[in-house]
Amino acid sequence: MPRGKNQFCHRDIVGQLFESIQFRNERGDWFVRLAVLMPDHVHFLVSFPPETVMRRIIAQWKEITAKRLAIRWQRDFFDHRLRHDESLREKEDYIRSNPVRAGLVSDLENWPYVWTPWDGAPGGRALPPRTTGMDGPLGRANAEKRKR
Repeated sequence: MPRGKNQFCHRDIVGQLFESIQFRNERGDWFVRLAVLMPDHVHFLVSFPPETVMRRIIAQWKEITAKRLAIRWQRDFFDHRLRHDESLREKEDYIRSNPVRAGLVSDLENWPYVWTPWDGAPGGRALPPRTTGMDGPLGRANAEKRKR
């Protein structure tokens, strides 16, 4: 896919992408805490159940969305594993700030291509209350991985 081509920030694409993220959250394939669409790429803050293979889940989602929405995904993806729970909010803030750093908006609250599960609807900006330690689905999933 050519870098810089806007594939994601279109009204007809956004809703369907966010619906697919929510569907997979509800089905338990993953737990997306945050999704930020940029014109030519997507940022997720996501955890996976211990028994799943991250690469397979992402590949299946990309394959389905490519077919249904005519998205041309790059072949692979880049992941960054959070090593400590205390860095979760920092990473979330960093991801949310991407549109500002890219010069697309001057205030991150003006970027409409953000999804979180806490508001129950695509495009929401509601943040969950700050949690510490192992609270919340992300913490529980990571705790389960550490047990193995």
